[in-house]
Amino acid sequence: MDYEYPQSRLERLTAAAILLLLVWMPLPLGSNRSWSMALFILLVGVLALIWGVALLRSRPVPNRSLQAAWLMFALLVSTQVWVALQWLLGLTADVGRTFQSLMLGITYSLLFLMVINLFNTRKRLTVLLAVIVISGTFQAFYGAIMVLSGVEWLLGVPKEFYKGNATGTFVNRNHLAGYLEMTLACGIGLMLALRDGQPFRWVNVLELLLGPKARLRLALVIMVIGLVMSQSRMGNAGFFSSLLIVGSIFVLINRQNRLRNSMILISIILIDMLVISQYFGLERLKNRLMNTEVAITQEEGQLVFDINDLRGLAFTQSIPLAQEKTWIGHGAGAYETVFIGHTGPNFGGHFDHAHNDYLQFWVEFGLIGSLPLLLFTLLALFHSFRALWNRESLFRSGVGFGTAMAIIAIVIHSASDFNLQIPANAVTYVVICAIAVLANGHSRKKYRKRYHTSHES
Repeated sequence: MDYEYPQSRLERLTAAAILLLLVWMPLPLGSNRSWSMALFILLVGVLALIWGVALLRSRPVPNRSLQAAWLMFALLVSTQVWVALQWLLGLTADVGRTFQSLMLGITYSLLFLMVINLFNTRKRLTVLLAVIVISGTFQAFYGAIMVLSGVEWLLGVPKEFYKGNATGTFVNRNHLAGYLEMTLACGIGLMLALRDGQPFRWVNVLELLLGPKARLRLALVIMVIGLVMSQSRMGNAGFFSSLLIVGSIFVLINRQNRLRNSMILISIILIDMLVISQYFGLERLKNRLMNTEVAITQEEGQLVFDINDLRGLAFTQSIPLAQEKTWIGHGAGAYETVFIGHTGPNFGGHFDHAHNDYLQFWVEFGLIGSLPLLLFTLLALFHSFRALWNRESLFRSGVGFGTAMAIIAIVIHSASDFNLQIPANAVTYVVICAIAVLANGHSRKKYRKRYHTSHES
């Protein structure tokens, strides 16, 4: 039986501030502006300082999640060490952007560690997931209302791009889609985590639609509508592919209540995609997907990808940049500088990102800085599937489902977009990777005056 001291008021304050920060991050254009990045760095720095003071004033307690997360944290830090070396040794084509990337990377790493430490109870983990779902629901609702009303505004400024498509408070519809992929996955995971484990009965379907979980179900419906109305091809493909992949694994490994779990997942696909979304732009999305043309040819011994938009050309032009400095990269944040230098100003479009996260990380960080990030993602997936495989705890398996689905969705979407270059989406992704660890390592606590006992279901 474990005995731990309750968290201090400073720790509770820090946890609440992190929840508010997660809701704030998407609001100022995905925090993809210099002032909002600086504010984010400052706020997390202050919260880390408060958290550090709270740790010094409290008695240290065992934390299974923290022990499991050290390797992932070390991988994040190792990438930041490499970026610092790029900046200090002049191994970057853009010193200012590299320093900004270094500050952001350190901030992501600190936030990861704080989430692991502060949300280590089932109650707080549930609240964290709920806040992510609430934020995603607001983004989807706001984006849909702007399109349906014809009053197309971002946060305080009129929309200039992607009119007629839901973007929430993001500039780019693909970034709203990337954000909703993750928040939807968290919502589905939370719904599965809160299931009662009773055998399937048809009345359960009515309870799912009309019962106490109806608010969560409504939130999922709103987010699916927002995702479809974004008209993001890879965003929708990433979400539904990840749902089918993780859902199939989940149903196969959970022999008990297999019918009930199947009905929950089928209801999400059929009701949301084939019924509700039919009235909110599903046909337009289908046309966009069908009109996408990809051609692969070989020139001088190299494969050339041609997609009927400029992203395909940007991808092809970026490969030589990655090969030029395979190991050390051109400097974190320096993609725009080196790309313009490589293609010239008359390329046909302005590209400050590669529209492929993997390629951009390779161009900027080199393999030395990129491989730790890849291992970080693989470890997060490992923890997710480990929780998903847990047959003794419905809560743990449900949270594992949600985090695995969110990570796979972004992994798919990152092949054609740059969600992980947008601070709001990068923060949400890092927090979800932390939740993947917490899915296994969190504890169920009952606080007493000086200690509490832990009981696991």
